[in-house]
Amino acid sequence: MTTDYFEPWQLRAAFARSLSDMYGREVPAYTTLLEVSHDVNADVVRARGADAERLGSIDRVTAERHGAIRVGTPAELQQVARIFGAMGMHPVGFYDLRDASSSSVPVISTAFRPIDRAELARNPFRVFTSMLVPSDRRFFSADLQARLDTFLTRRSLFGPELLALADRAEADGGLSAADAAEFLRLATAAFELGREPVDQAWYRELEAVSAVAADIGGVPSTHINHLTPRVLDIDDLYARMEARGITMIDAIQGPPLWEGPDVLLRQTSFRALAEPRTFRTPDGEVVQDSLRVRFGEVEARGIALTREGRARYDAAVVEGATPDVWRRTFPDTEAGLARQGLAYFTYEVGDGGTVTREPIVYEDFLPRSAAGIFQSNLTEEGSKDASQAGEERDADWMAGAVGRELFDPFDLYAAQVAASRDRAAHRLGVDPTHRENSSTQQGAQA
Repeated sequence: MTTDYFEPWQLRAAFARSLSDMYGREVPAYTTLLEVSHDVNADVVRARGADAERLGSIDRVTAERHGAIRVGTPAELQQVARIFGAMGMHPVGFYDLRDASSSSVPVISTAFRPIDRAELARNPFRVFTSMLVPSDRRFFSADLQARLDTFLTRRSLFGPELLALADRAEADGGLSAADAAEFLRLATAAFELGREPVDQAWYRELEAVSAVAADIGGVPSTHINHLTPRVLDIDDLYARMEARGITMIDAIQGPPLWEGPDVLLRQTSFRALAEPRTFRTPDGEVVQDSLRVRFGEVEARGIALTREGRARYDAAVVEGATPDVWRRTFPDTEAGLARQGLAYFTYEVGDGGTVTREPIVYEDFLPRSAAGIFQSNLTEEGSKDASQAGEERDADWMAGAVGRELFDPFDLYAAQVAASRDRAAHRLGVDPTHRENSSTQQGAQA
C-alpha cells in the first residue's frame, strides 16, 4: 500500500498483514492453513457463484483474519486498547471462559474490532483478547495470586514509543507514512514469541493450575496465540488439512453442518505444535525444552442472531448441537429466520421500489466455542476447585478494566438494521416510525 498518510483502517489492514506474515514465519503450519483456505474458497466460489459471497465478498473473506492474545492485568488490557484504538478497533462484548469449559481456563475476554459497517467492509480484523483473573479462588490460592500479581506488575509488554504512536494515531485519525511504518514494526514485534529464558519452576507451577495461566503469567512477554483465516467451507478444509498430514482437533466447534442457513460461527484448528523454548532452571542452568501453546485456527462465519435467536442457540447447544436438534430449533431458510425475528438483516430498495433483504454477518465470538478450542489444545486439564466461590466479573467490570465503552454486539447489529430500514423508508417515501405498515416490514416477511 503506497500512501503518504495512513488512516486507522489502513493501519488495521497493514497490521493484519504484518501479523500474518510474522505468524507464518514462526508457525509454518499456519501458512499451510492459509493455502488450504485459499483453495477451498476458490473452489466454493466456482461452484456456488454469487451465492458464495452472500456473507461477504471473496476479497473481504480472503483478507479476513482474527487474532487472539492474552494479557494479565487491567493495566495491560488498557495498553492493548490504545494500540487497537489507533486502528479503529473498539472493545465489543464480554466473554467469560471460566465456566465455558470443563478444563481450567481462568480468563475473561473481550474482542477489539471495527464497529461501523463501512469500516468492517474495508477490513474486519478482530482480536479476541483474554485477561487472567488471579483473584478467582477456584484457580489461584491467595499466596499464588500475590506472587502472580507481583510478577505481572513488574513486566512491561509494550514500550513507550509504541504507545505514544498509538495515542497520536487515535487522536489525529492516522499517522504519516514514516510514523505508520514504525508503529507497525513495533506493534508486530510486541506480539512475536519471546526469546528471553522462561523461569522453569514458575512456569510449571502455573501450568499445574492452567496451561492458559502459564502462557499469560509464566512468561515476561505476550505473543499472538493464534491467527484465524476465514473459510467458506470449513468441513472441506478440515478434511483437506487432515489429508496433508496436519493433525486437527477432534471436532468443529459451534453449530452443526446442516441444510439450512449458516448462523453465528463455526471454528476448528490444528493442534498446538511443540515449539522450542529456553528455560532457566532453579539452579540457574539454561536448558532447551518445548511448549505447546500456539495453534492455527480457522473459522466459517454465518448470520448474526438476535437475542431470541441466540437464546435458541444456547438451548440447542445444551441439548446437543446435532442436525436433528438444529432442525427442531431453527427454520431452514433465511426468510424463516427473518419472519420469526431470529436473525439480523438489512434492507435495501432497488429499482422499481423492490425491497431486498441481506443477512448481517456475525462479527463476534462464542465463549463455549472459544473455550472448546482452548481446551482441545491443552496438554493437561489443570486444576479447578469447584468448592470455592468464583470471582464476580461482568460486562460493566470489563468496561472499567479496559477504560473504554464496551459495546454490546446485539445493539450494534440492531443499529445496522434500524439504519437500513430508515434509508429504505426514506427512498420509499414512507414514515420510518410506522415500519410495521411499511414495505420494509413486508420485505422482512419475504
